[in-house]
Amino acid sequence: MQSPIFYGAVHLFFLNGKNEILLLKRRNTGFEDGKWSVVAGRIDGNEEVKSAAIREAFEEAGVKIKQQYLEVIGIMHRRDKSSKEWIDFFLTVHEWEGDISNKEPHKCEELRWFPLSELPENIIPYIKHALSQTRDSVWFESLGWGEEH
Repeated sequence: MQSPIFYGAVHLFFLNGKNEILLLKRRNTGFEDGKWSVVAGRIDGNEEVKSAAIREAFEEAGVKIKQQYLEVIGIMHRRDKSSKEWIDFFLTVHEWEGDISNKEPHKCEELRWFPLSELPENIIPYIKHALSQTRDSVWFESLGWGEEH
């Protein structure tokens, strides 16, 4: 029996009150470059989910978020193309301190607000799937295991 190795990641759905979401266009990362995603990143060892989200928001978008403004809305257990297993946490954020700006131009071509009803076609597939989840409670999905659940 193989010991499980999971990678953890947080994905932030910045929502601005105009029914728009903040997306970033990836570049020079080696993963889904040229596609749109959300502010996201790995959870470091010994780091709590909301703390990781706060760190990533500052590192990528230059804003500060208080924990009470973060809400976990979904969890995904995913296997990527290289068969790595991920536990992804999706969080919404409606309030933050500071102006959003591209703090990682070497990895992000641009940051842009998109109406939720007019998202670009070239979004990373699992992010697109997560964005399609509209439920009244926290959702869970299992992706990349052959027959989709």
